[in-house]
Amino acid sequence: MNGTSAAGDVPAPASPWEDLVTTALLGTDRRPPAAVPGGQAPVALLDAAAVATVRRRAGLRPGRAAPRPEPAPLDPRPALPAAAARRLATLLADRSGGGGGRRGSSPDLIELLPQWLAAANAHGYAAPPQALPALLDAARGRTDLRPAALAFAGPRALWLARLNPDWRFALRSAPGGGATLPDPADGDAVRRLWEEGLFAERVALLAALRARTPAPARELLASTWATERAEDRLMFLDSLRTGLSLEDEPFLEQALGDRSRNVRATAAELLSAVPGSALAARMAVRAAACVAVDRTGNSPMVVVEAPPECDPGMERDGVAARPPTGRGERSWWLGQLVEAAPLGIWAGRLGGRTPEQIVSLPVADDWQAELHAAWCRAAVRQRDTAWSRALLGAPSAPEAGGPGAVSLAERAKLLGALEPGERAAWVAGFIATHGLSEAFQLLGVCAVPWAAPLGRSVVDALDIARDAGSYPWSFSGVMGLAERCLDPAEAARLEGLLAVPDEREDASPGAGGYWAEAFQRLMATLRLRAAMAAELRPGAPR
Repeated sequence: MNGTSAAGDVPAPASPWEDLVTTALLGTDRRPPAAVPGGQAPVALLDAAAVATVRRRAGLRPGRAAPRPEPAPLDPRPALPAAAARRLATLLADRSGGGGGRRGSSPDLIELLPQWLAAANAHGYAAPPQALPALLDAARGRTDLRPAALAFAGPRALWLARLNPDWRFALRSAPGGGATLPDPADGDAVRRLWEEGLFAERVALLAALRARTPAPARELLASTWATERAEDRLMFLDSLRTGLSLEDEPFLEQALGDRSRNVRATAAELLSAVPGSALAARMAVRAAACVAVDRTGNSPMVVVEAPPECDPGMERDGVAARPPTGRGERSWWLGQLVEAAPLGIWAGRLGGRTPEQIVSLPVADDWQAELHAAWCRAAVRQRDTAWSRALLGAPSAPEAGGPGAVSLAERAKLLGALEPGERAAWVAGFIATHGLSEAFQLLGVCAVPWAAPLGRSVVDALDIARDAGSYPWSFSGVMGLAERCLDPAEAARLEGLLAVPDEREDASPGAGGYWAEAFQRLMATLRLRAAMAAELRPGAPR
Protein backbone atom coordinates (compact mmCIF):
# COMPACT_ATOMS: atom_id res chain seq x y z
CA MET A 1 0.00 0.00 0.00
CA ASN A 2 3.06 2.27 -0.20
CA GLY A 3 2.66 3.81 3.27
CA THR A 4 -1.04 4.91 2.97
CA SER A 5 -4.12 3.72 4.79
CA ALA A 6 -6.87 1.67 3.20
CA ALA A 7 -8.68 4.91 2.32
CA GLY A 8 -5.60 5.99 0.34
CA ASP A 9 -5.31 9.54 1.76
CA VAL A 10 -3.99 9.14 5.33
CA PRO A 11 -0.36 7.93 5.85
CA ALA A 12 -0.13 4.69 7.82
CA PRO A 13 1.59 5.07 11.18
CA ALA A 14 5.24 3.99 11.21
CA SER A 15 6.03 0.74 12.99
CA PRO A 16 8.13 0.90 16.19
CA TRP A 17 11.09 -0.61 14.30
CA GLU A 18 10.85 1.96 11.49
CA ASP A 19 10.66 4.72 14.12
CA LEU A 20 13.88 3.46 15.73
CA VAL A 21 15.63 3.26 12.36
CA THR A 22 14.59 6.84 11.52
CA THR A 23 15.91 8.09 14.87
CA ALA A 24 19.20 6.31 14.33
CA LEU A 25 19.57 7.83 10.85
CA LEU A 26 18.73 11.39 11.99
CA GLY A 27 20.63 11.18 15.28
CA THR A 28 19.35 11.44 18.84
CA ASP A 29 20.26 15.14 18.99
CA ARG A 30 17.80 15.96 16.22
CA ARG A 31 15.22 13.35 17.16
CA PRO A 32 15.61 12.14 20.76
CA PRO A 33 13.53 9.18 21.96
CA ALA A 34 10.42 10.23 23.81
CA ALA A 35 10.74 10.94 27.57
CA VAL A 36 14.49 10.28 27.65
CA PRO A 37 17.01 12.92 28.81
CA GLY A 38 19.43 14.05 26.09
CA GLY A 39 22.59 12.60 27.65
CA GLN A 40 21.03 9.15 27.94
CA ALA A 41 19.34 9.16 24.53
CA PRO A 42 21.99 7.18 22.57
CA VAL A 43 22.06 4.40 25.17
CA ALA A 44 18.30 4.34 25.35
CA LEU A 45 18.07 4.05 21.55
CA LEU A 46 20.43 1.05 21.51
CA ASP A 47 18.52 -0.60 24.37
CA ALA A 48 15.24 -0.11 22.54
CA ALA A 49 16.75 -1.48 19.33
CA ALA A 50 17.97 -4.58 21.19
CA VAL A 51 14.53 -5.24 22.64
CA ALA A 52 12.87 -4.67 19.28
CA THR A 53 15.34 -7.05 17.57
CA VAL A 54 14.51 -9.85 20.01
CA ARG A 55 10.81 -9.16 19.53
CA ARG A 56 11.14 -9.27 15.74
CA ARG A 57 13.09 -12.53 15.76
CA ALA A 58 10.73 -14.17 18.20
CA GLY A 59 7.83 -13.26 15.98
CA LEU A 60 9.20 -14.80 12.79
CA ARG A 61 7.37 -17.76 11.42
CA PRO A 62 9.60 -20.74 10.61
CA GLY A 63 10.34 -21.13 6.92
CA ARG A 64 9.63 -24.22 4.90
CA ALA A 65 12.24 -26.88 5.63
CA ALA A 66 14.51 -27.74 2.72
CA PRO A 67 14.40 -31.34 1.58
CA ARG A 68 17.01 -33.54 3.17
CA PRO A 69 19.82 -34.54 0.79
CA GLU A 70 19.87 -38.05 -0.49
CA PRO A 71 22.30 -40.32 1.35
CA ALA A 72 25.81 -40.48 -0.06
CA PRO A 73 26.26 -43.35 -2.52
CA LEU A 74 28.18 -46.40 -1.43
CA ASP A 75 31.73 -46.90 -2.65
CA PRO A 76 32.19 -50.63 -3.34
CA ARG A 77 35.99 -50.49 -3.60
CA PRO A 78 38.13 -52.03 -0.82
CA ALA A 79 39.10 -49.85 2.10
CA LEU A 80 42.52 -48.25 2.25
CA PRO A 81 45.00 -49.99 4.62
CA ALA A 82 45.29 -48.16 7.93
CA ALA A 83 48.94 -47.20 7.46
CA ALA A 84 48.21 -45.85 3.99
CA ALA A 85 45.26 -43.86 5.36
CA ARG A 86 47.54 -42.24 7.94
CA ARG A 87 50.06 -41.49 5.22
CA LEU A 88 47.36 -39.83 3.12
CA ALA A 89 46.37 -37.62 6.04
CA THR A 90 50.00 -36.54 6.42
CA LEU A 91 50.37 -35.76 2.72
CA LEU A 92 47.15 -33.74 2.68
CA ALA A 93 48.15 -31.81 5.79
CA ASP A 94 51.38 -30.61 4.15
CA ARG A 95 50.09 -27.86 1.83
CA SER A 96 53.15 -25.62 1.90
CA GLY A 97 54.99 -27.05 -1.11
CA GLY A 98 58.66 -26.55 -1.75
CA GLY A 99 58.63 -22.76 -1.45
CA GLY A 100 61.21 -20.47 -2.91
CA GLY A 101 63.94 -20.69 -0.27
CA ARG A 102 66.33 -23.35 0.92
CA ARG A 103 64.41 -26.61 1.16
CA GLY A 104 66.54 -28.48 3.69
CA SER A 105 66.90 -32.25 3.73
CA SER A 106 63.25 -33.15 4.40
CA PRO A 107 61.10 -34.60 1.59
CA ASP A 108 58.63 -32.32 -0.14
CA LEU A 109 55.43 -34.14 0.79
CA ILE A 110 53.02 -32.20 -1.40
CA GLU A 111 55.02 -33.21 -4.48
CA LEU A 112 54.59 -36.88 -3.55
CA LEU A 113 50.80 -36.68 -3.40
CA PRO A 114 50.27 -37.21 -7.17
CA GLN A 115 52.43 -40.35 -7.07
CA TRP A 116 50.61 -41.66 -3.99
CA LEU A 117 47.22 -41.10 -5.66
CA ALA A 118 48.35 -42.89 -8.83
CA ALA A 119 49.47 -45.90 -6.79
CA ALA A 120 46.27 -45.97 -4.71
CA ASN A 121 44.17 -45.83 -7.89
CA ALA A 122 46.23 -48.64 -9.42
CA HIS A 123 45.34 -50.81 -6.40
CA GLY A 124 41.66 -49.82 -6.68
CA TYR A 125 41.24 -48.53 -3.11
CA ALA A 126 38.40 -46.32 -1.90
CA ALA A 127 39.20 -43.01 -0.22
CA PRO A 128 38.49 -42.80 3.53
CA PRO A 129 35.31 -40.71 3.97
CA GLN A 130 36.97 -38.45 6.53
CA ALA A 131 39.72 -37.57 4.03
CA LEU A 132 37.36 -36.41 1.27
CA PRO A 133 37.10 -32.71 2.31
CA ALA A 134 40.90 -32.31 2.47
CA LEU A 135 41.28 -34.25 -0.79
CA LEU A 136 38.79 -31.97 -2.56
CA ASP A 137 40.51 -28.88 -1.14
CA ALA A 138 43.86 -30.11 -2.45
CA ALA A 139 42.39 -30.79 -5.90
CA ARG A 140 40.75 -27.37 -5.89
CA GLY A 141 44.12 -25.69 -5.45
CA ARG A 142 46.03 -27.86 -7.95
CA THR A 143 44.44 -28.66 -11.28
CA ASP A 144 47.13 -31.26 -12.03
CA LEU A 145 45.82 -33.31 -9.09
CA ARG A 146 42.21 -33.36 -10.19
CA PRO A 147 42.01 -36.43 -12.45
CA ALA A 148 43.77 -38.74 -9.98
CA ALA A 149 42.20 -37.14 -6.88
CA LEU A 150 38.65 -37.39 -8.21
CA ALA A 151 39.18 -40.96 -9.40
CA PHE A 152 40.38 -41.89 -5.91
CA ALA A 153 37.67 -39.90 -4.14
CA GLY A 154 34.97 -41.75 -6.05
CA PRO A 155 31.22 -41.11 -6.12
CA ARG A 156 31.06 -39.61 -2.65
CA ALA A 157 33.22 -36.69 -3.78
CA LEU A 158 30.61 -35.78 -6.38
CA TRP A 159 27.91 -36.07 -3.74
CA LEU A 160 29.83 -33.61 -1.53
CA ALA A 161 30.54 -31.31 -4.47
CA ARG A 162 26.80 -30.81 -5.00
CA LEU A 163 26.52 -29.53 -1.41
CA ASN A 164 29.52 -27.16 -1.35
CA PRO A 165 30.02 -24.44 -4.00
CA ASP A 166 33.78 -24.48 -3.36
CA TRP A 167 33.94 -28.02 -4.74
CA ARG A 168 31.80 -27.55 -7.82
CA PHE A 169 34.91 -27.97 -9.96
CA ALA A 170 34.58 -31.70 -9.27
CA LEU A 171 31.27 -31.77 -11.13
CA ARG A 172 32.79 -29.91 -14.08
CA SER A 173 35.81 -32.22 -14.12
CA ALA A 174 33.83 -35.44 -13.90
CA PRO A 175 32.62 -37.02 -17.17
CA GLY A 176 29.17 -35.71 -17.92
CA GLY A 177 29.29 -33.33 -14.97
CA GLY A 178 28.91 -36.28 -12.61
CA ALA A 179 25.73 -37.52 -14.28
CA THR A 180 25.05 -41.21 -14.74
CA LEU A 181 25.30 -42.22 -18.38
CA PRO A 182 22.75 -44.62 -19.86
CA ASP A 183 23.59 -48.15 -20.89
CA PRO A 184 24.94 -47.95 -24.47
CA ALA A 185 22.59 -50.80 -25.36
CA ASP A 186 19.56 -48.69 -24.40
CA GLY A 187 19.05 -46.88 -27.69
CA ASP A 188 16.10 -44.76 -26.54
CA ALA A 189 17.93 -43.51 -23.44
CA VAL A 190 21.07 -42.77 -25.45
CA ARG A 191 19.10 -40.82 -28.06
CA ARG A 192 17.21 -38.88 -25.38
CA LEU A 193 20.37 -37.85 -23.54
CA TRP A 194 22.07 -36.93 -26.81
CA GLU A 195 19.19 -34.69 -27.88
CA GLU A 196 18.24 -33.24 -24.49
CA GLY A 197 21.35 -33.47 -22.27
CA LEU A 198 23.75 -30.76 -21.22
CA PHE A 199 26.87 -30.25 -23.30
CA ALA A 200 29.15 -32.00 -20.77
CA GLU A 201 26.77 -34.95 -20.64
CA ARG A 202 26.73 -35.21 -24.43
CA VAL A 203 30.54 -35.09 -24.65
CA ALA A 204 30.82 -37.81 -22.02
CA LEU A 205 28.17 -39.91 -23.77
CA LEU A 206 29.91 -39.64 -27.13
CA ALA A 207 33.29 -40.53 -25.59
CA ALA A 208 31.82 -43.56 -23.81
CA LEU A 209 30.08 -44.80 -26.95
CA ARG A 210 33.16 -44.20 -29.08
CA ALA A 211 35.31 -46.30 -26.75
CA ARG A 212 32.84 -49.19 -26.95
CA THR A 213 31.19 -49.01 -30.39
CA PRO A 214 32.87 -46.42 -32.67
CA ALA A 215 30.43 -46.68 -35.61
CA PRO A 216 27.16 -46.00 -33.67
CA ALA A 217 28.88 -43.10 -31.89
CA ARG A 218 29.82 -41.53 -35.22
CA GLU A 219 26.30 -42.06 -36.56
CA LEU A 220 24.86 -40.39 -33.47
CA LEU A 221 27.09 -37.37 -34.04
CA ALA A 222 26.21 -37.25 -37.74
CA SER A 223 22.48 -37.17 -36.94
CA THR A 224 22.75 -33.69 -35.33
CA TRP A 225 25.97 -32.40 -36.91
CA ALA A 226 24.31 -29.74 -39.07
CA THR A 227 22.57 -28.12 -36.09
CA GLU A 228 25.53 -28.06 -33.67
CA ARG A 229 27.45 -24.88 -32.81
CA ALA A 230 30.96 -24.57 -34.28
CA GLU A 231 32.71 -24.81 -30.89
CA ASP A 232 30.62 -27.88 -30.03
CA ARG A 233 31.36 -29.51 -33.38
CA LEU A 234 35.07 -29.10 -32.66
CA MET A 235 34.80 -30.83 -29.28
CA PHE A 236 32.65 -33.63 -30.64
CA LEU A 237 34.99 -34.16 -33.59
CA ASP A 238 37.94 -34.54 -31.24
CA SER A 239 36.24 -37.56 -29.65
CA LEU A 240 36.67 -39.46 -32.92
CA ARG A 241 40.39 -39.86 -32.16
CA THR A 242 39.36 -42.92 -30.14
CA GLY A 243 38.87 -45.84 -32.48
CA LEU A 244 39.77 -43.79 -35.56
CA SER A 245 39.59 -45.88 -38.75
CA LEU A 246 38.81 -45.77 -42.45
CA GLU A 247 35.12 -46.16 -41.59
CA ASP A 248 35.21 -42.56 -40.33
CA GLU A 249 36.55 -41.23 -43.62
CA PRO A 250 33.22 -40.27 -45.30
CA PHE A 251 32.14 -38.27 -42.27
CA LEU A 252 35.53 -36.57 -41.91
CA GLU A 253 35.67 -35.78 -45.63
CA GLN A 254 32.32 -34.02 -45.20
CA ALA A 255 33.75 -32.08 -42.24
CA LEU A 256 36.52 -30.74 -44.50
CA GLY A 257 33.87 -28.42 -45.95
CA ASP A 258 32.76 -27.13 -42.55
CA ARG A 259 32.19 -23.41 -42.00
CA SER A 260 34.66 -23.36 -39.09
CA ARG A 261 38.37 -23.26 -39.93
CA ASN A 262 39.23 -25.08 -36.69
CA VAL A 263 36.80 -27.88 -37.50
CA ARG A 264 38.26 -28.22 -40.99
CA ALA A 265 41.81 -28.34 -39.60
CA THR A 266 40.91 -31.00 -37.04
CA ALA A 267 39.15 -33.12 -39.66
CA ALA A 268 42.21 -32.89 -41.90
CA GLU A 269 44.53 -33.84 -39.05
CA LEU A 270 42.41 -36.91 -38.26
CA LEU A 271 42.27 -37.99 -41.88
CA SER A 272 46.01 -37.63 -42.31
CA ALA A 273 46.48 -40.05 -39.41
CA VAL A 274 44.32 -42.73 -41.09
CA PRO A 275 46.44 -44.97 -43.32
CA GLY A 276 44.83 -45.34 -46.72
CA SER A 277 42.59 -42.28 -46.51
CA ALA A 278 41.96 -40.25 -49.65
CA LEU A 279 43.30 -37.11 -47.97
CA ALA A 280 46.53 -38.90 -47.02
CA ALA A 281 46.86 -39.97 -50.67
CA ARG A 282 46.30 -36.40 -51.91
CA MET A 283 48.86 -35.07 -49.47
CA ALA A 284 51.29 -37.79 -50.55
CA VAL A 285 51.05 -36.67 -54.17
CA ARG A 286 51.59 -33.03 -53.23
CA ALA A 287 54.49 -33.71 -50.86
CA ALA A 288 56.22 -36.11 -53.27
CA ALA A 289 56.14 -33.43 -55.96
CA CYS A 290 58.18 -31.18 -53.68
CA VAL A 291 60.95 -33.57 -52.54
CA ALA A 292 63.25 -35.70 -54.70
CA VAL A 293 66.80 -37.11 -54.89
CA ASP A 294 69.36 -35.43 -57.12
CA ARG A 295 71.88 -38.01 -58.38
CA THR A 296 73.80 -35.74 -60.74
CA GLY A 297 76.51 -34.81 -58.26
CA ASN A 298 79.25 -36.86 -56.65
CA SER A 299 76.80 -38.13 -54.02
CA PRO A 300 73.00 -38.25 -53.79
CA MET A 301 71.32 -35.20 -52.31
CA VAL A 302 67.75 -34.36 -51.39
CA VAL A 303 66.40 -31.38 -53.31
CA VAL A 304 63.29 -29.44 -52.34
CA GLU A 305 60.95 -27.36 -54.48
CA ALA A 306 58.36 -25.78 -52.20
CA PRO A 307 54.82 -25.32 -53.57
CA PRO A 308 54.42 -22.01 -55.44
CA GLU A 309 50.90 -21.39 -54.13
CA CYS A 310 48.27 -22.66 -51.72
CA ASP A 311 45.39 -23.61 -54.01
CA PRO A 312 41.75 -24.14 -52.87
CA GLY A 313 42.23 -27.92 -52.80
CA MET A 314 45.13 -27.59 -50.38
CA GLU A 315 43.10 -25.27 -48.16
CA ARG A 316 40.17 -27.69 -48.14
CA ASP A 317 42.55 -30.44 -47.02
CA GLY A 318 43.64 -28.42 -44.01
CA VAL A 319 46.63 -26.42 -45.26
CA ALA A 320 46.61 -22.98 -43.62
CA ALA A 321 47.35 -20.41 -46.30
CA ARG A 322 48.61 -17.60 -44.07
CA PRO A 323 51.94 -18.30 -42.32
CA PRO A 324 52.84 -17.08 -38.83
CA THR A 325 54.73 -13.81 -38.53
CA GLY A 326 58.31 -14.15 -39.67
CA ARG A 327 57.71 -17.37 -41.61
CA GLY A 328 57.94 -17.63 -45.40
CA GLU A 329 54.81 -18.73 -47.23
CA ARG A 330 56.34 -21.49 -49.34
CA SER A 331 58.25 -23.09 -46.46
CA TRP A 332 55.06 -22.92 -44.36
CA TRP A 333 53.05 -24.74 -47.03
CA LEU A 334 55.81 -27.30 -47.58
CA GLY A 335 55.98 -28.17 -43.90
CA GLN A 336 52.23 -28.80 -43.74
CA LEU A 337 52.26 -31.02 -46.83
CA VAL A 338 55.16 -33.18 -45.62
CA GLU A 339 53.69 -33.43 -42.12
CA ALA A 340 50.35 -34.72 -43.46
CA ALA A 341 51.82 -37.16 -46.00
CA PRO A 342 52.16 -40.84 -45.00
CA LEU A 343 55.77 -41.54 -44.10
CA GLY A 344 55.62 -44.78 -46.07
CA ILE A 345 55.82 -42.92 -49.39
CA TRP A 346 59.38 -41.72 -48.91
CA ALA A 347 61.12 -45.06 -49.39
CA GLY A 348 59.75 -45.34 -52.91
CA ARG A 349 60.19 -41.66 -53.68
CA LEU A 350 63.78 -41.47 -52.43
CA GLY A 351 65.37 -44.53 -54.01
CA GLY A 352 64.16 -47.36 -51.77
CA ARG A 353 66.13 -46.10 -48.80
CA THR A 354 65.37 -46.83 -45.15
CA PRO A 355 64.37 -43.98 -42.80
CA GLU A 356 67.93 -43.91 -41.38
CA GLN A 357 69.40 -43.61 -44.86
CA ILE A 358 66.93 -40.91 -45.87
CA VAL A 359 67.61 -38.81 -42.78
CA SER A 360 71.37 -39.07 -43.33
CA LEU A 361 71.17 -37.65 -46.87
CA PRO A 362 72.31 -34.03 -47.27
CA VAL A 363 69.57 -31.55 -48.19
CA ALA A 364 70.27 -28.78 -50.69
CA ASP A 365 69.69 -25.05 -50.26
CA ASP A 366 69.27 -24.97 -46.46
CA TRP A 367 65.98 -26.91 -46.53
CA GLN A 368 67.18 -29.55 -44.07
CA ALA A 369 65.80 -27.96 -40.90
CA GLU A 370 62.37 -27.40 -42.46
CA LEU A 371 62.17 -30.88 -43.99
CA HIS A 372 63.39 -32.76 -40.92
CA ALA A 373 61.07 -30.79 -38.63
CA ALA A 374 58.10 -31.74 -40.83
CA TRP A 375 59.16 -35.40 -40.80
CA CYS A 376 59.36 -35.17 -36.99
CA ARG A 377 55.80 -33.90 -36.75
CA ALA A 378 54.65 -36.63 -39.13
CA ALA A 379 56.41 -39.34 -37.08
CA VAL A 380 54.79 -38.07 -33.88
CA ARG A 381 51.33 -37.82 -35.48
CA GLN A 382 51.57 -41.26 -37.09
CA ARG A 383 53.44 -42.78 -34.12
CA ASP A 384 55.96 -44.32 -36.50
CA THR A 385 58.67 -46.03 -34.46
CA ALA A 386 61.13 -46.55 -37.33
CA TRP A 387 61.06 -42.91 -38.40
CA SER A 388 61.17 -41.68 -34.80
CA ARG A 389 64.27 -43.77 -34.19
CA ALA A 390 65.91 -42.50 -37.37
CA LEU A 391 65.17 -38.85 -36.62
CA LEU A 392 66.40 -39.18 -33.05
CA GLY A 393 69.72 -40.53 -34.22
CA ALA A 394 72.39 -41.79 -31.84
CA PRO A 395 72.24 -40.16 -28.39
CA SER A 396 76.03 -39.77 -28.46
CA ALA A 397 75.97 -37.75 -31.69
CA PRO A 398 77.40 -34.23 -31.25
CA GLU A 399 74.27 -32.55 -32.66
CA ALA A 400 72.06 -34.25 -30.06
CA GLY A 401 73.26 -31.82 -27.41
CA GLY A 402 71.89 -28.64 -28.89
CA PRO A 403 69.74 -27.05 -31.60
CA GLY A 404 70.03 -28.67 -35.00
CA ALA A 405 67.86 -30.17 -37.70
CA VAL A 406 65.98 -31.83 -34.87
CA SER A 407 65.68 -29.76 -31.69
CA LEU A 408 65.53 -31.12 -28.14
CA ALA A 409 61.82 -30.30 -27.96
CA GLU A 410 61.22 -32.34 -31.12
CA ARG A 411 63.36 -35.17 -29.78
CA ALA A 412 61.27 -35.27 -26.61
CA LYS A 413 58.14 -35.79 -28.72
CA LEU A 414 59.84 -38.44 -30.88
CA LEU A 415 60.83 -40.39 -27.77
CA GLY A 416 57.13 -40.86 -27.01
CA ALA A 417 56.83 -43.20 -30.02
CA LEU A 418 59.46 -45.60 -28.62
CA GLU A 419 58.91 -48.38 -26.10
CA PRO A 420 59.67 -47.30 -22.51
CA GLY A 421 62.85 -49.36 -22.28
CA GLU A 422 64.30 -48.02 -25.52
CA ARG A 423 63.27 -44.50 -24.54
CA ALA A 424 65.08 -44.74 -21.19
CA ALA A 425 68.19 -46.22 -22.82
CA TRP A 426 68.36 -43.37 -25.35
CA VAL A 427 68.06 -40.68 -22.65
CA ALA A 428 70.65 -42.47 -20.50
CA GLY A 429 73.05 -42.42 -23.44
CA PHE A 430 72.31 -38.75 -24.04
CA ILE A 431 73.08 -37.86 -20.42
CA ALA A 432 76.27 -39.92 -20.42
CA THR A 433 77.52 -37.92 -23.42
CA HIS A 434 76.04 -34.45 -22.94
CA GLY A 435 75.33 -34.20 -19.20
CA LEU A 436 72.21 -32.98 -17.48
CA SER A 437 72.03 -29.35 -18.57
CA GLU A 438 69.89 -30.18 -21.65
CA ALA A 439 68.21 -33.34 -20.35
CA PHE A 440 65.25 -31.99 -18.39
CA GLN A 441 62.73 -32.16 -21.28
CA LEU A 442 63.90 -35.65 -22.22
CA LEU A 443 63.64 -36.99 -18.67
CA GLY A 444 60.06 -35.74 -18.46
CA VAL A 445 58.87 -38.22 -21.11
CA CYS A 446 60.47 -41.30 -19.51
CA ALA A 447 58.37 -43.88 -17.69
CA VAL A 448 58.28 -43.77 -13.88
CA PRO A 449 60.09 -45.20 -12.02
CA TRP A 450 63.10 -44.68 -14.22
CA ALA A 451 64.73 -47.85 -15.57
CA ALA A 452 67.94 -48.82 -13.79
CA PRO A 453 70.35 -47.63 -16.56
CA LEU A 454 68.67 -44.24 -16.71
CA GLY A 455 68.63 -43.87 -12.93
CA ARG A 456 72.34 -44.71 -12.72
CA SER A 457 73.10 -42.23 -15.50
CA VAL A 458 71.29 -39.42 -13.67
CA VAL A 459 72.98 -40.14 -10.33
CA ASP A 460 76.41 -40.36 -11.96
CA ALA A 461 75.85 -37.05 -13.77
CA LEU A 462 74.78 -35.36 -10.51
CA ASP A 463 77.89 -36.73 -8.82
CA ILE A 464 80.06 -35.31 -11.63
CA ALA A 465 78.34 -31.91 -11.30
CA ARG A 466 78.97 -31.94 -7.53
CA ASP A 467 82.65 -32.79 -7.97
CA ALA A 468 82.95 -29.94 -10.48
CA GLY A 469 81.94 -27.50 -7.73
CA SER A 470 78.78 -26.27 -9.45
CA TYR A 471 75.87 -24.95 -7.42
CA PRO A 472 73.08 -27.56 -7.12
CA TRP A 473 70.51 -24.85 -7.92
CA SER A 474 71.47 -25.24 -11.58
CA PHE A 475 70.22 -28.82 -11.35
CA SER A 476 67.23 -28.26 -9.07
CA GLY A 477 64.77 -29.27 -11.79
CA VAL A 478 66.54 -32.58 -12.44
CA MET A 479 66.95 -33.19 -8.70
CA GLY A 480 63.22 -32.64 -8.20
CA LEU A 481 62.48 -35.12 -10.99
CA ALA A 482 64.87 -37.63 -9.41
CA GLU A 483 63.04 -37.36 -6.08
CA ARG A 484 59.78 -38.31 -7.80
CA CYS A 485 61.03 -40.64 -10.56
CA LEU A 486 64.20 -42.43 -9.43
CA ASP A 487 63.58 -46.04 -8.43
CA PRO A 488 63.72 -46.28 -4.60
CA ALA A 489 65.99 -49.32 -5.07
CA GLU A 490 68.69 -46.84 -6.15
CA ALA A 491 68.82 -45.30 -2.67
CA ALA A 492 71.76 -47.48 -1.67
CA ARG A 493 73.89 -45.89 -4.41
CA LEU A 494 73.50 -42.49 -2.72
CA GLU A 495 75.22 -43.48 0.54
CA GLY A 496 78.59 -42.14 -0.58
CA LEU A 497 77.12 -38.76 -1.63
CA LEU A 498 75.57 -37.69 1.67
CA ALA A 499 78.64 -36.17 3.33
CA VAL A 500 79.82 -32.63 2.68
CA PRO A 501 82.67 -32.92 0.15
CA ASP A 502 85.97 -31.11 0.36
CA GLU A 503 85.53 -27.92 -1.65
CA ARG A 504 87.88 -27.15 -4.49
CA GLU A 505 89.49 -23.76 -4.68
CA ASP A 506 87.55 -22.85 -7.79
CA ALA A 507 84.21 -24.20 -6.46
CA SER A 508 81.26 -21.96 -5.66
CA PRO A 509 81.33 -20.99 -1.96
CA GLY A 510 79.17 -23.28 0.15
CA ALA A 511 78.24 -25.51 -2.80
CA GLY A 512 79.40 -28.67 -1.02
CA GLY A 513 76.97 -28.16 1.85
CA TYR A 514 74.09 -27.55 -0.51
CA TRP A 515 74.94 -30.69 -2.52
CA ALA A 516 75.05 -32.81 0.63
CA GLU A 517 71.69 -31.42 1.70
CA ALA A 518 70.20 -32.11 -1.74
CA PHE A 519 71.42 -35.72 -1.75
CA GLN A 520 70.18 -36.22 1.82
CA ARG A 521 66.75 -35.00 0.73
CA LEU A 522 66.85 -37.31 -2.29
CA MET A 523 67.75 -40.27 -0.06
CA ALA A 524 64.98 -39.45 2.44
CA THR A 525 62.44 -39.06 -0.36
CA LEU A 526 63.33 -42.41 -1.94
CA ARG A 527 62.98 -44.15 1.41
CA LEU A 528 59.65 -42.45 1.99
CA ARG A 529 58.41 -43.54 -1.47
CA ALA A 530 59.44 -47.12 -0.67
CA ALA A 531 57.48 -46.97 2.58
CA MET A 532 54.45 -45.52 0.77
CA ALA A 533 54.51 -48.35 -1.76
CA ALA A 534 54.74 -50.98 1.01
CA GLU A 535 51.79 -49.44 2.87
CA LEU A 536 49.60 -49.66 -0.24
CA ARG A 537 50.34 -53.29 -1.09
CA PRO A 538 47.43 -55.72 -0.68
CA GLY A 539 47.73 -57.47 2.63
CA ALA A 540 49.21 -54.44 4.41
CA PRO A 541 47.79 -53.95 7.94
CA ARG A 542 44.39 -52.31 7.85
